Amino acid sequence: MSRILIIEDERSIAELERDYLEINGYEVDIENSGDKGLQSAMSINYDLVILDLMLPKVDGFEICRRIRSEKDIPILMVSAKKEDIDKIRGLGLGADDYMIKPFSPGELVARVKAHLARYDRLMGKREAKNDEVRIRGLMIDKTARRVFVNEKEVVFTTKEFDLLTYLAMNPNRVFSKDQLFDHLWGMDSIGEIATVTVHIRKLREKIEQDPSNPQYIETIWGAGYRFRI
Repeated sequence: MSRILIIEDERSIAELERDYLEINGYEVDIENSGDKGLQSAMSINYDLVILDLMLPKVDGFEICRRIRSEKDIPILMVSAKKEDIDKIRGLGLGADDYMIKPFSPGELVARVKAHLARYDRLMGKREAKNDEVRIRGLMIDKTARRVFVNEKEVVFTTKEFDLLTYLAMNPNRVFSKDQLFDHLWGMDSIGEIATVTVHIRKLREKIEQDPSNPQYIETIWGAGYRFRI
């Protein structure tokens, strides 16, 4: 799933853009000021940035220049300013596209898809990008077998990682302890119930903000566990 950053000070516009992009399968973050938008763009690995030109504290031109100095990702600059000089300046700083407000959300989605596809071709699928699962603040890198919670890496044992990945890849599905044990350990064992319970507890301690009130791995009493999205 591609991850997109919208830097836009008009909240209603940003939220509308986000809604249309999420409907089309993208993960979207929003920043409403230039300084915070620049910080997020430089510190988080986004696949594309939608960048408003007129922003408080740091304008879109400076943000575009800074992003392009370090990252090779699509930048779609948007603005209500129609002057050619602004478009020329934005494209000259490295923006890949320039859209004049107002525009339809459908056109924005179409351009996002086109630029992401173009970059995938140019970068050879971004040099075989790792297979990732992203759910809210949790990111599981299946290829590198790494887990990040709110951008901070957390270390897991082999079985902990396998259990977390299996649950996250099958969201909203209830698994009994027997089913989880059979899938991950592959054999019957007297200690299976304790083994699964212990591993679930360890997962909650590592990924949940409050393990006693889990937001990811829920206990379905009398049935088993479910990963909630």
